[in-house]
Parts: sequence; C-alpha cells; structure tokens
Amino acid sequence: MRYKEAPKECKPFVVENGQYNTMLTTKYVSREKYAPHDPKKISAVIPGTVREIFVREGKRVKKGDNLLILEAMKMMNNIVSPMDGIIKSIHVTNGTVVPKAHLLLEFE
Repeated sequence: MRYKEAPKECKPFVVENGQYNTMLTTKYVSREKYAPHDPKKISAVIPGTVREIFVREGKRVKKGDNLLILEAMKMMNNIVSPMDGIIKSIHVTNGTVVPKAHLLLEFE
C-alpha cells in the first residue's frame, strides 16, 4: 500500500482480545472525531448558500415550521424545525456560504 505521507510510528490496535500493531496515516489521526448527533443543533447537510432566514433568536417554533432556505446545486432546500422549541442562536446570515456540517442554528 502506498501513502502520500508515510506513517511515523506503529500504534496498538485491539480487536476482540487480540492486539495488532498498525501504522496510522496523518490524515486518519487528524480526522474529525465522531460526535453523537445533538438534536438541538441544526447543521448544513450539504454545502450551499443561505438564501433566506425565517426565524430570529428567541422565537418559539413548532415542529415543521420553516427555519431557512439553503440553496445547494441550484435547488432551494427548505430547512424545517425537527421539534418544538425556542431558537437560542443563529450562526449564519442571508448570503452566507456554508460548507457541509456547518452549524446553522441552535435550539434552547
């Protein structure tokens, strides 16, 4: 196997009562660690541009209410509220270009 960047050292890797030594690439070691989904945080599922925001901080919303429109690949994606709640903070403005997984807004 060829690497763009050679691993620097072997790390122990335990599998079902067995231990192996393996080389981990820098890309693997520096990857974003897994974090469980937080239902109070709404993130972009695709890169795009925020076209319109329908809510403001402190506003009470119901499940299914429109929160914002995210334009991606020439399509307008309506982001709706997954639950009843109050908007705690909005992390984008109209026209903001966001990458995938960028935090858009949070619920209290």
